[in-house]
Order: sequence, then structure tokens, then C-alpha cells
Amino acid sequence: MAVTLKDFYADWCGPCKTQDPILEELEDDWEDRFSVEKVNVDEDQETANEYQVRSLPTLIIENDDGVVERFVGVTQRDDIETALEEAGA
Repeated sequence: MAVTLKDFYADWCGPCKTQDPILEELEDDWEDRFSVEKVNVDEDQETANEYQVRSLPTLIIENDDGVVERFVGVTQRDDIETALEEAGA
């Protein structure tokens, strides 16, 4: 099952910069078990609207069945890992 983590961010968003290293560590440690799709809300408002993103950062974890989990604000690694496991990563 394909698992995707969508990272909605903006270049001006301070908390987004706090979230980045957490996601980078996860990507390194989990290798190819999930893919990360970065969505700059200033450049891709259509996707942000489609997912009803109102605050940044927002992380959305999806699998073939749809959205499994949604996090708003800086999210700790443990919470993301739990959601990735639930999604089948």
C-alpha cells in the first residue's frame, strides 16, 4: 500500500521550519516506506483548498484508502510514526 505524507508549508512560516528537520529525520530512518510530498500553499492554493488547509504547518498522511491522519501545527516524531504505521508504511 502506498503511503504519502503531504507537508503543507510556506516559506514565511516559522513553525514550518521547526517541522522540517523532524520530517527529514523520518525520511532518512524510514527510507522508502512512505513518500513525502511538499506543498507550498502560496504556490499551490488549489491543493491546499482541496485538503481544507487553514493553518500551517499541516501534515496529512494518506494511503490508498484516503486520508488516515491530519496534524495541524508542529507535530512530534512519535505521533507521525504512529500515524504512518496505522497507514501501513
